[in-house]
Amino acid sequence: MSNNIPRCEHPRPDRRRESWINLNGTWDFEMDNGKCGIFKKFYERRALDTKITVPFSPESVLSGVGYTDFINAVWYCKELDIPAEWKGKRVIFHIDAADYATTVYVNGKKVGDHRGGYTSFQFDITDYLCEDGNYVTVYVEDDIRSERQISGKQSHRLNSYGCYYTRTTGIWQTVWLEAVEAAYVKSYKVYANISNSSVALDVLTSDAAVGGTLRVKASYEGKPMGEAVATVASLSTNVNIALSEKHLWEVGQGRLYDLTFELEKDGVTDVMDGYFGLREVALTREKGLQINGKTVFGRFVLDQGFYPDGIITAPSDDALIFDIKASMSCGFNGARLHQKVFEPRFLYHADRLGYMVWGETGNWGLDTTLDENIYNILPEWIEEVERDFSHPALIGWCPTNETWDKNGRQQSNKLLDTVYDVTKALDKTRPVITSSGSYPTERTDVHDVHDYEQNPEKFAYNYSEIEKGIVRDQLYRINPNRQICKTHLPIFVSEYGGIKWVMGEDSSAWGYGESVKSEDEFFERLKGLTDALLDNKDIFAYCYTQLTDVEQEQNGVLTYDRQFKFPAEKYAAVFGKKAVIED
Repeated sequence: MSNNIPRCEHPRPDRRRESWINLNGTWDFEMDNGKCGIFKKFYERRALDTKITVPFSPESVLSGVGYTDFINAVWYCKELDIPAEWKGKRVIFHIDAADYATTVYVNGKKVGDHRGGYTSFQFDITDYLCEDGNYVTVYVEDDIRSERQISGKQSHRLNSYGCYYTRTTGIWQTVWLEAVEAAYVKSYKVYANISNSSVALDVLTSDAAVGGTLRVKASYEGKPMGEAVATVASLSTNVNIALSEKHLWEVGQGRLYDLTFELEKDGVTDVMDGYFGLREVALTREKGLQINGKTVFGRFVLDQGFYPDGIITAPSDDALIFDIKASMSCGFNGARLHQKVFEPRFLYHADRLGYMVWGETGNWGLDTTLDENIYNILPEWIEEVERDFSHPALIGWCPTNETWDKNGRQQSNKLLDTVYDVTKALDKTRPVITSSGSYPTERTDVHDVHDYEQNPEKFAYNYSEIEKGIVRDQLYRINPNRQICKTHLPIFVSEYGGIKWVMGEDSSAWGYGESVKSEDEFFERLKGLTDALLDNKDIFAYCYTQLTDVEQEQNGVLTYDRQFKFPAEKYAAVFGKKAVIED
């Protein structure tokens, strides 16, 4: 793939085929704030008024547009050059994310719709293609002020403020084509078993695959590790591979096995490559977070995945890698991926580097006091869990964050409990934080709290009597009648710190508490706050706010343009200190 194409790498390392085309780059583009394009039949036009660089949103600098006012709808158009060698194959059109409601047309005919701004989707466009002269049109509507769609940290005001930032409209992840056989592997789920060195796979296939033969091969660093063969009798085929060698995925050691899927039907074979990690996760009140049976203190950092030039789209694959390695160099062993669904390539790099992450969605913007909004979060959340299930770096789910009461109405426990129940039905292998830092419901695996107290002594006091059933987090201090502490559960302080330190003069800079005046004062406060958690046997993890500054919120370990504010080793000396609960 040409390096002239932005984000030219394969977007899905967990499901790779040789026959694919990256469609990133220059597209025709037009904004449609009146939402009139449907009536004007824009989908029949082979050209639009302006240009945009995909996969960057029109608000971003890298898109070439840089329009940051509200955008209600956008149109994209691009010619499709289908290789001659794809003749006879099925052609799949992928959009890895577009915010929010997307309709795809091919040659002027509607192919399908998708709702959701953070998850990947695809359509089989084979039957809409001509011999030549093909084109695809994408229409995306976005209304973050409706309170009926999730929008994460996108500002509902004209400009950014506080912890709300520049908006994202339309396509913001890679667009690509893939050629498959009629009988092909769609996806798979991994269930690792470390006690007997085996892996069970639930392989989802196309309708035409029924009656075919599925062969799955595992290898490690090029050496065969085992294989399994099964007849495809339904759309889901289960296989189990006994591994000849055990190589565990561990924190800081992302050992990965390679997978090859071969699906043969009527003399034609579809081939897809993937990978997995041999890893098990457990979380209990008594032993805390355990990876492969070993207690690990979670040293997480809040990562919002924003960039000055790409907004929520990383400018390059190297940028994804840099953020993980920068975090690890500061003593963190993972991240809470905050108010955004991170792209599969980020998760792939976390997998191979041994970097733990919590998966979250951007629920802010959705009114979670309304029961009926379950229909506006659950389908997209299911897509996220299903897509990212097999990443070993992903050690837990956090479907919502800070679901506050609103306008005299309390958060909808019915909505939150339903999301929890569905998540556990989809994935029984990971813990679930139902709502981070908010009023805990009856259905959650973690008592998760946020606390931006800046005085280390007061901060330590807030968590000094957990054995007595007392946690004085910031929400409890505001509303003790609503914040019922569930101290029988594992306890996670999943937001703390946020110490404001501004590089240079910036009157709009924002952070938690009074800004420190010197480097010594910064590290004295940081050490005091962090030690209070590392030295507490009743807490299994912390999450420091945050990895980088984001626009006016300047409390990151790094600046927004990824410069370390202080040497990484100074951070590591604080964050990497051994916790009392560690083995």
